[in-house]
Amino acid sequence: MDDRLLDRGTADPDPGGYVRGAKHHEMYGAELRPDSEAARRWSKAVGIDFHEVHIETNAHDLTLLFSDLEVSEVPVGYAPFVAD
Repeated sequence: MDDRLLDRGTADPDPGGYVRGAKHHEMYGAELRPDSEAARRWSKAVGIDFHEVHIETNAHDLTLLFSDLEVSEVPVGYAPFVAD
């Protein structure tokens, strides 16, 4: 992947891809979907419980299927890594 897609400030006017340099995403909401057909299929195929959650942000609309998930609160400004 071209590094120009990581920073909107240095991106070409037409970088040929989605510029991922959003720096943050505003989360509009998360919804657990207990009646998920996809989660039921995976549970049956693998033999362990699966779950589905829908997460909507200002930049992405995500559907996550998972068997185990740990969610932690982090302080404002937390950055697990910094890219130079």
